[in-house]
Amino acid sequence: MGIFDGFPIPPDKEYLRDELSRIDESWVAARFDSLPHVVRILTSKDREGELQILEEQSDVVEDVVDEVVHAYHGGFNKAIQNYSQILRLFSESAESIGVLKVDLDEAKKRLGARNKQLHQLWYRSVTLRHIISLLDQIEGIAKVPARIEKLISDKQFYAAVQLHIQSALMLEREGLQTVGALQDIRSELSKLRGVLFYKVLDDLHAHLYNKGEYSSVASSMREKDDEVPTTTAVAFTANTSQPVSRRTRSVRGDSQFGSQGLVDGSYRSGSIDGGSSYDGHDEDGSLEPHDERLNGDNGKDVKVISHQIPLWLLNSTPDEFVETIKKSDAPLHVKYLQTMVECLCLLHKVAAAGAVICQRLRPTIHEIITSKIKAHAEFINSSRSGIDKATRIGTTGLHFMKGQLESYQLSKQKRQNGISLAGTLLAVSPVSAVMAPTGNAQAAAKELLDSILDSVVRIFENHVVVGELIESKSSLQSDTNTPKQMSTDVNLDSEASQVTGGYSIGFSLTVLQSECQQLICEILRATPEAASADAAVQTARLASMVPTKEKRQYSTRQRALCMCELLSNNQKRKKDGSEDGLTFAFRFTDATISVPNQGVDLIRQGWSRRGPNVLQEGYGSAAVLPEQGIYLAASIYRPVLQFTDKIASMLPKKYSQLGNDGLLAFVENFVKDHLLPTMFVDYRKGVQQAVSSPAAFRPRAHANVSYASSIEKGRPVLQGLLAIDFLAKEVLGWAQAMPKFAADLVKYVQTFLERTYERCRTSYMEAVLEKQSYMLIGRHDIEKLMQLDPASVCLPNAPGQSNVRNIASDAESVEVESELSELLLNLRPIKQENLIRDDNKLVLLASLSDSLEYVADSIERLVQVNPQTSNYVESGKPSHTRTSSSPARDLASFADEYRKLAIDCLKVLRVEMQLETIFHMQEMTDREYLENQDAEEPDDFVISLTAQITRRDEEMAPFIAGVKRNYIFGGICNIAANASIKALADMNSINLFGVQQICRNSIALEQALAAIPSIDSEAVQQRLDHVRTYYELLNMPFEALLAFITEHGHLFTAAEYVNLLKVQVPGREIPPDAQNRISEILSH
Repeated sequence: MGIFDGFPIPPDKEYLRDELSRIDESWVAARFDSLPHVVRILTSKDREGELQILEEQSDVVEDVVDEVVHAYHGGFNKAIQNYSQILRLFSESAESIGVLKVDLDEAKKRLGARNKQLHQLWYRSVTLRHIISLLDQIEGIAKVPARIEKLISDKQFYAAVQLHIQSALMLEREGLQTVGALQDIRSELSKLRGVLFYKVLDDLHAHLYNKGEYSSVASSMREKDDEVPTTTAVAFTANTSQPVSRRTRSVRGDSQFGSQGLVDGSYRSGSIDGGSSYDGHDEDGSLEPHDERLNGDNGKDVKVISHQIPLWLLNSTPDEFVETIKKSDAPLHVKYLQTMVECLCLLHKVAAAGAVICQRLRPTIHEIITSKIKAHAEFINSSRSGIDKATRIGTTGLHFMKGQLESYQLSKQKRQNGISLAGTLLAVSPVSAVMAPTGNAQAAAKELLDSILDSVVRIFENHVVVGELIESKSSLQSDTNTPKQMSTDVNLDSEASQVTGGYSIGFSLTVLQSECQQLICEILRATPEAASADAAVQTARLASMVPTKEKRQYSTRQRALCMCELLSNNQKRKKDGSEDGLTFAFRFTDATISVPNQGVDLIRQGWSRRGPNVLQEGYGSAAVLPEQGIYLAASIYRPVLQFTDKIASMLPKKYSQLGNDGLLAFVENFVKDHLLPTMFVDYRKGVQQAVSSPAAFRPRAHANVSYASSIEKGRPVLQGLLAIDFLAKEVLGWAQAMPKFAADLVKYVQTFLERTYERCRTSYMEAVLEKQSYMLIGRHDIEKLMQLDPASVCLPNAPGQSNVRNIASDAESVEVESELSELLLNLRPIKQENLIRDDNKLVLLASLSDSLEYVADSIERLVQVNPQTSNYVESGKPSHTRTSSSPARDLASFADEYRKLAIDCLKVLRVEMQLETIFHMQEMTDREYLENQDAEEPDDFVISLTAQITRRDEEMAPFIAGVKRNYIFGGICNIAANASIKALADMNSINLFGVQQICRNSIALEQALAAIPSIDSEAVQQRLDHVRTYYELLNMPFEALLAFITEHGHLFTAAEYVNLLKVQVPGREIPPDAQNRISEILSH
């Protein structure tokens, strides 16, 4: 029973628990019903037994109750004693309160008699306390200027601003306004306000561009050098541990810090409150402990405090802003930027600061980019000088780089067979080796732009933080400022009504992208007006908005404010949907000329005109780039795309539209409008030059050089096709660098390949036009047999064919060879003018076949390695997706066309050699083999044929693989054997010496074919032995011939055996029924 589990039963009586567990739970029910138990006992047969069980259970329960009472007896007694003591204390307290009431009534009566005297004494004490407070305040205020200067020198700007505001409010209090000795203090504080403003602004400016002590770049460098002070270690570790977008979101979340402090007076202390007084001693006391902790020897105290408050706030008075900074998880540099903006807000200098930031933005960015390029150039020069100083005496670093690269490329492309293709490839390519997609100039440009854009992203991240803070502070300040506050500040800052002074995130992004665009224009050698027509139109529109009442020179601040106002108006119009928005304002605020009248002229002239005080600007990128030019847009595209993605991730929602246009749109428009047309024209000229050159389709190789399978080892690909392959790979390299324009570039490649294919087809037709071999491979029956020929297994699969065609039995193979041989032999007599007699054309066909196959393989590798060449998808960027896959299929179809033409070349060569063999072997039918003596040499036509085979094999050997040579010359043996056997049918007589002559002819042909390394000499020997065996049967008597036929009847056909009987052999007798007897033997 679970209800009794908690009872304190001693261990020696644990059996009671078991007994309790046996008792039915119905006995402990809330509403116990005894009737069922009474009925059960009365109806039981053993009533005594049932009663005995109940008595035992009752005893168990009583024992358990005794144990419980015994266990809790002492506690009950103690509780009773405690309650009795509590009652006694309450009684005594009631008596004491009664006595106290009587005493209070008596004291009230006595004090009421002296009420007036007490009031006078209290008023006197208050007056004296107020006088002492005023004297302390005057003494403390006299020390404020020196203390503010000390805080400024220590870069404790927030503490200095707090002290300045507290002192200014103190001087405005009643009682101190009429003190003439404080006029000098007021004057000093006014001056210090300006000094403090410019100090804060300069420090903010330095941290905006990551040049400050607490900048993110400086923090990273300190982490590397292990020089991070203990007081900043925790904040630095969080600096670069999260992505930019997350960091920006954390800044946005904390951007509203101190806003309530501005309304409620976050700097308000007890000295400002009207009911209390300023106590200089208290302030000293609040600052001195921080100084002791900062300069003391107790390292533990420094570490503990620094984890709670940054270094630059150690001397500040705790307020809401300081607490917010202490609790914030933002990176260290973000906290510092927040502090600087809060200082400007407390000084009511937000608008003036915004105007100055706008004024300094462009020249500062220009200086940063220029200095970064100079540092990069110095690094390159120093590393270059460390490699080899003697080599570069009297030469510039740039010339050395170009020379080394060119010599390296030439040596790398030098082929083993002694023929250098570097000159050919460099001649056809419209770009130099360093400007190629994988060239040094592309890598250098990408590295340089990556570095600069990364710095710009870091700078813009700071501008996003400051811009959001300034906008929020300014809007809050404009909503909460009272007329009285406005009147007190109107003499100190006449520009406070400008809200932000024209500064905004949109303005900073516009200027940053404008400077980046100027740098890109310099790298590409492009002028701004040629690079971005949209920017020119927008700048002209801005210029037309300036009042034109008079032509005057704008001061620096006026130009900045004017430009800021134009930008803000432009952004307002963009929100209203009336304009497309600002793109870039090229140097609009830099020129010291009349903007309304000359702005458009400047745009048209490419900003070549400058004011008299403005120097010609440039970044010096030529010092770090081997070459500059329009083709560097390929290496610029991807860094700009990444830059745009980072910028878009940092922009607040209301500025999200600014990320859609800008630098990326400029680069894409430049590529589309300038680079792609230029590239198409240049590469079209390169293709024209490659395929039209006299040497483009001229096979070149050393005579005694064997075929090599790779270009590096000396594969003699035709220069024209090698150049086309090089150009195609180069254009596809551009496509890989610029995935958005891959489809257009692949179309260029298709155009080039199509033109090259037509040129190859023309060369092929020039070699085979009106030749019998070319016409034969076009016949359907011969084409089908050639596909079924086992020798065609070495050929690559033509479009729509497969290797299944080559799987055939030996009998089927023999039948195919026999049928094909029969078709070719039926073409006799072969005329010489129908054959390709020029060996150079045959070598061209062999070289063209190998070169076409090389290009086809190259295209297929490109499609396999980069199947997304025309369907390149930028991760996370659907706008850069190409959904059409047809260009990739088109490239594959070009590979099929090239391979099909290569196969046609091989087929022509094979059929040509077979026809050449028939042409020579058909002379056997024109002579009689009745020799008078044993000849020592084969027939002249055999000598001519073998010499031709050897010569053509040697000439083709460097240009074609061994397996293809086997295919070309492998059909000769079968044709020669069949022609020799069939020639017997046209002979009238032959003697023993004639048989030996024919055998000598077959031996000579066998030796010529066996000399070709790729041909199976055993198969040639077996085939020509068959011919010799056939002619040696002429030397047998008729009975011996019958015996041979009986034993080897399957070696020859019935017609061939009959031909043996028809020819006249001196000394051999043939019975009249010889044919019938042979037919009878063959029929069994």
